[in-house]
Amino acid sequence: MNALISSYDAILSDLDGVVYAGPDPIDGAVESLNKASETGVAVAYVTNNASRSVQTVADHLSSLGLSVDADHVVSAAQSAARLAADQLGAGAPVAICGSQALAECAREVGLRVVGFDESPRAVLQGFDPGLGWQDLAEASYTLANPSIRWIVSNTDLTIPKERGIAPGNGTLVNAVAAATGRAPEIAGKPGAAIFRTIMARLGVSDPVVVGDRLDTDILGANNAQLPSIAVMTGVQTWADIVNARTDERPTYVVGNLRELFDPYDQPRLDEVDGQVTAVIPDLVTATVQEDRVRIDAHESATETLIGRTAAAAWWAAHPETEEATSARMIRG
Repeated sequence: MNALISSYDAILSDLDGVVYAGPDPIDGAVESLNKASETGVAVAYVTNNASRSVQTVADHLSSLGLSVDADHVVSAAQSAARLAADQLGAGAPVAICGSQALAECAREVGLRVVGFDESPRAVLQGFDPGLGWQDLAEASYTLANPSIRWIVSNTDLTIPKERGIAPGNGTLVNAVAAATGRAPEIAGKPGAAIFRTIMARLGVSDPVVVGDRLDTDILGANNAQLPSIAVMTGVQTWADIVNARTDERPTYVVGNLRELFDPYDQPRLDEVDGQVTAVIPDLVTATVQEDRVRIDAHESATETLIGRTAAAAWWAAHPETEEATSARMIRG
């Protein structure tokens, strides 16, 4: 059997929770992504983190041992700036609620960065760990005017760091939303534009999106009609995977990036006496029983194979759901 990655000409990879957590690389990520590049698969990085420039991101990745340059990084800050420029035109004044990197992206596409008291036509908001209450308040005061556009880089509620899971840009966006009663335009994932931008830049036609978050990476891939790989090194649990709503279900699920070079064991689906069953022969059987998934696994079966089989069974039994479900996984 061929390696999972052999069907694709590019990897469009998330960063936080896939390549690193905080400053530290995730086990197996660097060697696997470099190996993909060496075998002719283009590797690009698609990040919702708007606090750093793409050159800074590329430099960080290089310091971890990855072979990468700034042309192979696209950020939600770039996407937000481009969206504002497309809507408002060159020279339009915009206020920044975020990092200097977001301001530089705005200038690079011809926007004019101004203060909140200088009649901006849009507020661009992106993650900045130094953002404070006063910044959020100024954005809220400005956005009380409904004619001023509000474009945010992303709405990730959490971000994985070296000490654990921390609040992400979505929590800051929600603070402004609570104060203004408004909903923003989202430029990064889960929108499709950020993926199309990097595909056009690289000239690839058959990429696969790799990410750890269902609500951004995987939903974004589905919105862009691209295949996706969920990797279990970030914020999601196996319960999240099994219970994912239809729009957030990945094409594949792996435990870590080393598995990109393994054959993919796809569970076989069946229905016996009205019960949906998924099977990886001799290793795992998962059977849907009302609100439960009963799992019978050989002692050599990995958590990845068990979780993948449970998800396959539950998704087959619930092919269309707009909300996350609440299946219970029971070991036999």
